[in-house]
Amino acid sequence: MSIYEEIEIEDLDFNPKTQVYSYPCPCGDKFSITLEELWDGEDIATCPSCTLRIMIIYEEDDLPELVESDDEEEDEEDGDEDYGDEKEGKKGDSGEKKESGEEKNEDGDGDGDGDDEDGLIKSTKKLAV
Repeated sequence: MSIYEEIEIEDLDFNPKTQVYSYPCPCGDKFSITLEELWDGEDIATCPSCTLRIMIIYEEDDLPELVESDDEEEDEEDGDEDYGDEKEGKKGDSGEKKESGEEKNEDGDGDGDGDDEDGLIKSTKKLAV
């Protein structure tokens, strides 16, 4: 693909928070390239709305230091992802531990019909006489 224009890095806008360089595209959108991409030797910024591309002219020595974002640092520190309570015991509302797939409810038998294991209905309401 061809290059629309060669642009000096000093002519691009830099957002230190997102670490992204941008430059206005004739289509109305913006060319963008990340600081990380520049440190990796990439020098082509693309426009997300059209096919135009620009070449960034820069020296690595002139680039700001690459700062890792907090999200990336947390992901690296965690290492193991926790995908929920699959295959592990979990605590219900009552605080008792139950195994995956085993649902406990108020009557304790897991069928949700309001009776205990013997089929006897337990009621805390008093009947009006």
